[in-house]
Amino acid sequence: MNGSSLAPVLLDRRLWLLLGTTLLAVVAGFFAFPDQVAIVFVSKAGFWFVLVAFALFLHALWSTQREEILALHWRSLDWTSVAVVAAGGTVLLVHETFGFKILMDEIMLLGTSMAMHLDKTVLTPVRGSDIQGAFVILDGMMDKRPLFFPFLASLLHDLTGYRPENLFVLNGILTFVFLGLVQLLGRLVAGRVAGWLGVALFAGLPLLAQNATGGGFELLNLVMILATVLLGAHFVRRRDAAACTAFCFSAVLMAQVRYESVIFLVPVAVLILWVWARAGRVVLGWPVLIAPLLMIHYPLQHRIFDLRISAWELGSRAGSEKVFSPHYLFHGVPPDDHGNLQSALNFFFARPTDQPNSLVFSILGCLAVPFFALLVLKRLRTLVNEPPVNVAVTVFAFGFAAHFALMMCYFFGQFDNVVIRRLSLPPHLGMVIAVMAVLPQITQAVVPRVLLFISVAGLFMTGVPSMAAHAYSQEYLPGKETAWRREFIAEQKRRDYVMIDNDSILWIAHRVSATPVFQARGPRRDALIFLMKNHAFSSVFVFQRYNINPDNGAMTLREGDDLGPDFVLETVKEERLQTLTLTRISRVKEIRAGGVAATAPDPATHTVPKSRAEIEKLRRAYLENFVKMLP
Repeated sequence: MNGSSLAPVLLDRRLWLLLGTTLLAVVAGFFAFPDQVAIVFVSKAGFWFVLVAFALFLHALWSTQREEILALHWRSLDWTSVAVVAAGGTVLLVHETFGFKILMDEIMLLGTSMAMHLDKTVLTPVRGSDIQGAFVILDGMMDKRPLFFPFLASLLHDLTGYRPENLFVLNGILTFVFLGLVQLLGRLVAGRVAGWLGVALFAGLPLLAQNATGGGFELLNLVMILATVLLGAHFVRRRDAAACTAFCFSAVLMAQVRYESVIFLVPVAVLILWVWARAGRVVLGWPVLIAPLLMIHYPLQHRIFDLRISAWELGSRAGSEKVFSPHYLFHGVPPDDHGNLQSALNFFFARPTDQPNSLVFSILGCLAVPFFALLVLKRLRTLVNEPPVNVAVTVFAFGFAAHFALMMCYFFGQFDNVVIRRLSLPPHLGMVIAVMAVLPQITQAVVPRVLLFISVAGLFMTGVPSMAAHAYSQEYLPGKETAWRREFIAEQKRRDYVMIDNDSILWIAHRVSATPVFQARGPRRDALIFLMKNHAFSSVFVFQRYNINPDNGAMTLREGDDLGPDFVLETVKEERLQTLTLTRISRVKEIRAGGVAATAPDPATHTVPKSRAEIEKLRRAYLENFVKMLP
């Protein structure tokens, strides 16, 4: 790009306005607000920031794709590819049980979507109660997880009514959207057979099925990364303002799905600058000027990591001192004796019964990645002559590499860990893109069809049996306990009861009054006594887990589950969800004080006042006290 062509770019006032709004967003997001003010600001305004960004994205998407959409005709559709996507999505959804798989991510996302639906505020409810038939959020806290997924879930609540299962509906829809985008990218890169191959590889990946039937944000993360790649290719081809706006707002929303997805903003910026350099002018839609301002809440929400050091969860891995370090590449945290790279290999090439992996996927992906890396280096020298999709794939290859490197330097980046293995999904997407990109370099036309046959065979020989057995999920007790709790909720004809449980957010998100154990035996003890004495709720239950000593069979309560000797309990339901644990729900029969039942009704006879005004005054006083005493 010579000096004469650079001048129009530098003189374009839109460029300087964009730099100005970016600088303003950086100052406001990182320096202008104190920590507590930042959290309150996000709580009150976060929903509206995401709503505006989403609306601008949809408008830009329609503007840039309108001609193609209006030109569609049912006879011109590739119905074979539609059938492949439909079959692949069905395979992923029918073999796994719908439920919350990873705690606390999915429950926190559900709780945030509940608050967004009810109050358009960003918080996770920690106190909520049924008040005369209406469930009300009484108190909440700001969660660390980005906002786009709970925002979409809240829109689904708005359209269909609040149901925890709406998260499963959303992920079910996203499953077909994702496979459709995989097919489209494969078709653009290497032809329709390559698209079918990508769908077959993902349809045979049990890890994707586990997340497709869960309540987490992993599917949305994949959809937004892939959509951004495709819209990047579209922008390279069209080089107009509408395509740029759709590309930019796709990136803005992508960065608000998972924390680490913000790393893909780097290839987005590089691709935009490359197009400007090739065009010799600034290609920029006016809505993009406010895009940086619509990201202000992202760094403000990130202040949670400064306010609550526990948000990094370093304590979950004893011995971890830094969140990110190259040390974790080859060195594990006790009791592990290997690093994250070894954990990744352990996951990718484990037996399907041990991990929700796909050996066919892993072998093809790992074989393709080195050749893809060489292809990327080759294309960098001839990028100006490459088709738009190749340009986008080449630039985003560095994003996938950076993402994988970041995960390998993460203190909790063990892909073979039951909680962490979902973080391997973006690398899986990178491997599929590598396979697709390498296929056109192979001169034998039969190779793609052979690979498709192998992938379909692997799907039915290992993928489907692994999904059907889902033995890899049996070790994760919190997930099984969550499903067990949800069974209990479904069994209750009415929800006018209180549950004491350290995972109280789960119950509140299912519109059941709840309080944690430490509150029940401490600050809320008198409140529970008041509620039981006045029969304000039909029952008070407690959820507890007992650990069983394999030597003598003795049972001990899990730390933090003990209510103390003053709580008299009656077992309602119990089950051994794992060999050495007993999960139990009990009814609180009474709470004692000094050996006497403090929850017994007051035996005194109270005279009802004759004055209606006095009766109304007493009623209001009781209701005011009742609200204060709610769990």
